[in-house]
Amino acid sequence: MNVVFLSPHFPPHMRRFSMRLRDAGATVLGLADEPYERLHPELRDALTEYYRVDDMHRYDDLVRALGWFTHRHGRIDRIESLNEHWLETDARLRTDFNVPGITTTEIDRVKRKSAMKRVFERAGIATARGRVCRTAADTRRFVAEVGYPVIAKPDIGVGATRTYRLEDEADLDAYLTARAPVDYILEEEIEGVLLTYDGLADRDGHVVFDTTLTYGTSVLDVVQGGDMTYWIPRDIPADLREVGLRTVAAFDVRERPFHFEYFHRPDGAYVALEVNMRQPGGLTVDMWDYANEIDFYRAWAEVVVRGTTEVATERPFACLWAGRKDARSYRLSHAEALLRAGDRLLFHSRVEPVFAAAIGDDGYVLRGPELADLQAIAADIQALAGAEAASRATRA
Repeated sequence: MNVVFLSPHFPPHMRRFSMRLRDAGATVLGLADEPYERLHPELRDALTEYYRVDDMHRYDDLVRALGWFTHRHGRIDRIESLNEHWLETDARLRTDFNVPGITTTEIDRVKRKSAMKRVFERAGIATARGRVCRTAADTRRFVAEVGYPVIAKPDIGVGATRTYRLEDEADLDAYLTARAPVDYILEEEIEGVLLTYDGLADRDGHVVFDTTLTYGTSVLDVVQGGDMTYWIPRDIPADLREVGLRTVAAFDVRERPFHFEYFHRPDGAYVALEVNMRQPGGLTVDMWDYANEIDFYRAWAEVVVRGTTEVATERPFACLWAGRKDARSYRLSHAEALLRAGDRLLFHSRVEPVFAAAIGDDGYVLRGPELADLQAIAADIQALAGAEAASRATRA
């Protein structure tokens, strides 16, 4: 099997997908703009061949690269990046080279939030009231219909980048002045806990591994200055799994990792937010491995090469991410934070700058059998120093 992997080097942990493809027997063909000599040695060893382009956004250069791979190795069987930024490029290349997977006819419904909403609604899965508003008049009419607060975010986008929370007319006026020249979808704000149903579907659409995340802080609050905390509990609520499996079926997820987001309302109902046809960002896949004592990278590779896999886990641990930002002052120094975490600390990591706004400049990954213990440690690690804590309390 010939698998072309786009941008296999970034973020750095992504190299493990290529490594496991090689272990599963695939011919792994790398395509990126990074000089070959700067690739991690483990990635270089995993690649049968590497084609460097000057700019990954020049589509004709990518076509030439795939033409070269085809000439050298025969038919291309799969094209993947597992990276939100390249999903549309993946789809275009699959379409042009007649490769299985998500194509240009299907990409809109997994990239545009407005299109996702229609799929959710046809499947009978609740969503927030919302629509794309392209003019000031449309925007004001929608706000009048649902009332404040309203969330405005790009119809195509990831995380909380360029997202606005509108609480009053002043916020609305500022948004209409500052918004980027792209389609925005406006939605009523939903009260509830943000959580996910995540996992891996095999070639026939069967879920072979599933898990969940709960966010202690919304991504929007983190982008606006807060600290990110999220965790993987040991158990998946049965009603969350039920709505998650319905989402897998509605979007016909096959041979892919997936990352679905929902609000869990105080009345117990789930309201769908969006789908992502890739694994969660950051080091979450590694956290899946730590929590479940599995190798998700290997499971994905076996699904790609063989069509399915078995993932056996008793879910022995909870796992938690606690982020801190360089611009904030904390009660505990880094050294003290490491001591506070003790044997619950799996590792500490500096975060790639491109992701720091969303999850923090520093990340502390904790693991243990009791989630409450990890949450208490995280609260201490993220506790602000006296002056900043007082200032925050005053603002609140």
